[in-house]
Amino acid sequence: MSRAMRRGFAARSAAITIPGLPGIVLGGAGHAGLFRPVPTAAARAALNTAWQNGIRAFDTAPHYGAGLGEERLRPFLRGRERSDYWVCTKVGRLLSEDPLAVDGTDGFYGAPKRSRRRDYSACGVRASLTDSLLRLGLDHVDMLLVHDPEDYLEQALKSAVPELVRMREQGLTAGIGVGVNTVDTALRFVREAPIDCVLIAGRYTLLDRRAEAELLPECARRGIAVLVGGVLNSGILADPLRHTTFDYRDADEPVLARARGMARVCADYGVPLRAAALQFPRRHPAVTATVLGAGTAEEIDDSLAMLNTPVPEQLWRELGCA
Repeated sequence: MSRAMRRGFAARSAAITIPGLPGIVLGGAGHAGLFRPVPTAAARAALNTAWQNGIRAFDTAPHYGAGLGEERLRPFLRGRERSDYWVCTKVGRLLSEDPLAVDGTDGFYGAPKRSRRRDYSACGVRASLTDSLLRLGLDHVDMLLVHDPEDYLEQALKSAVPELVRMREQGLTAGIGVGVNTVDTALRFVREAPIDCVLIAGRYTLLDRRAEAELLPECARRGIAVLVGGVLNSGILADPLRHTTFDYRDADEPVLARARGMARVCADYGVPLRAAALQFPRRHPAVTATVLGAGTAEEIDDSLAMLNTPVPEQLWRELGCA
């Protein structure tokens, strides 16, 4: 890390400001066709439902539907006051038109025929943001994250991060950070880069609390905002009797048994498991916001209802979350 970057790291302030419903960000993978196609009208209805319920923060990425997630935000945001909403996107994948692209690649259905290429170079991340701004119809974003750099870690830290710092200085983004599924990668960025935010997916949930020991305390000490995504662990915590997917693949028997045990404990209190799962991350003082994975209007309505469902303290104790 350069001397200038170290000075910037020491000087960065803690928090990010997210307008709208406190502590809630709408993730963009769901309405971009993750696991099943979402028609344009249904995606529009989902975004409108989120807005009508006070959600003003939106997380997206070129990866989501091969640009479809960003493209669906553009008409939705058009005409709204820029200061009224908050947008996060990501870098690390460049898109190109590809007539041979196969529907369902990387789990996204109904996406444009485009292929993805990993690139964490300075030129690559600059090009990625330029393309994202065109798809979004914006001149800047509020947060820009390095996306899934686990297999490109050194390039991401040495090339992508300095370029993100420059883009932050140029006003193309208000903040920078990393969006990952792995705690070790997040910790490298927290300790070695002048970042403002970590989006950690699937690692601070009722079933997987690996972020709790080091990452969350480290972010709190350094004043780095934490967004927690993947809180239903790919669906198993929504309803483990019907959804048996954990971390994007079939759950093994011990994980499935734990989830079903938690569901039984919640049922004893008349509380749906997904209510506890969605509310769990908000109990930690280091967590700035929960990223909802809901992709349809019905799922958004349900998620908000679950977030407002009372969960007794005794239930939290029985779940081991006191």
